[in-house]
Amino acid sequence: MFETLGSLTASPWIYALVALSIVLDVFLPVLPSGVLVITAAAAAAAAGAAGPVPVPVPEQVPDILLLLVIATTASVLGDMAAFRLGRRGGARLDRAIARSRRLTRAHERLGTALARGGGALVVIARFAPAGRSVVSLGAGKTQRKVAEFLPWSVLAGMAWAGYSVALGYFGTQWLGTQWLGTALSVVALFAAGALAAFLVRRPPPAAATA
Repeated sequence: MFETLGSLTASPWIYALVALSIVLDVFLPVLPSGVLVITAAAAAAAAGAAGPVPVPVPEQVPDILLLLVIATTASVLGDMAAFRLGRRGGARLDRAIARSRRLTRAHERLGTALARGGGALVVIARFAPAGRSVVSLGAGKTQRKVAEFLPWSVLAGMAWAGYSVALGYFGTQWLGTQWLGTALSVVALFAAGALAAFLVRRPPPAAATA
C-alpha cells in the first residue's frame, strides 16, 4: 500500500488529493487522509536527505510548508461544512443522535466545554477516529456560535496537520528509510488517535465525582 501511495507523491495532484481527502473524511472517517499527509511528508524528507551516495530525486517533491497549509485549511473547511450541516440537520439528524448514547453524551459535553471556553475538546477530538465528525456536527447541532467554534477548529487543524507532517518528515529523516519512516509514523498517528478517543470518551470531572 505504501508503494502505491508513494508513487502518488511524485504527482502534482498530491495536494488536491490530500485536500479532498481531508475535507471529506469529516463525513467519511474511513478515508486515509492522515496516511496521505504522512506519506507526502515522508517523500519530501527522503528527497531532501543527504548522504554519501546521490539519491535520485523525483521531479515533483511535496513542499512541506505548502502541505502543512493545505492540510490545515482543508481540515477547517471540512469542520465548517459539518458544522453547517449540524445546524441545519433537521429531524433526521435529531433521530440519529437520539439513537446513539455516545453521540448524545459527546454533544452534551461539547456544548458545556464550548460554553465554558474549554474548546480544547475540539483539538483532542480531531485526533480521535470519527471524533472530528462528532464534534463538528455536535457544535452545529447545539447552535454554537461560529466565533466560539472556528478558532478551536483552526487550532485543531494546525495541531493535527503539524503532528502528521512532523511524523512523516522527521520520522523518515531519523530512520533514513522512507517506507519504514512512513509505517512507524502511521502507527504513531493511530496511537495518538487511540489516546484521543480515550480522553474524549472519559466523563468530565464533575460527572466522575458525582
